[in-house]
Amino acid sequence: MLSAVHRLTDSDGFRRTVRKGRRAGCSTLVVHLWVDQASAPGPAQVGFTVGKSVGDAVTRNRVKRRLRHLTREHLPALEELPGRAALVVRALPAAADASYAGLGADLTRILGHVGAS
Repeated sequence: MLSAVHRLTDSDGFRRTVRKGRRAGCSTLVVHLWVDQASAPGPAQVGFTVGKSVGDAVTRNRVKRRLRHLTREHLPALEELPGRAALVVRALPAAADASYAGLGADLTRILGHVGAS
């Protein structure tokens, strides 16, 4: 579980990150990373979007739990970015059938593309 200080919960934060951030994706995930270099360094915030196209409620929650755990492993790299980082992870329908290891590999690769690792 992500601590409250690392959760991106407000709609303005999601909107800003998706519109202004760098984006990278693959068949299971799309990641948006926005780094506010003008503000003082602070904790990285992470938000998740898992739509109904991924599956029923049980499947969506399983995907979110996996992504939360995997993202927590990457928090130290996000904390090292200059300024304050915000990350939005959007699951695509293929994420429902992906294994935990597969999601982890995809997330690591995508974060490398947007410059977070």
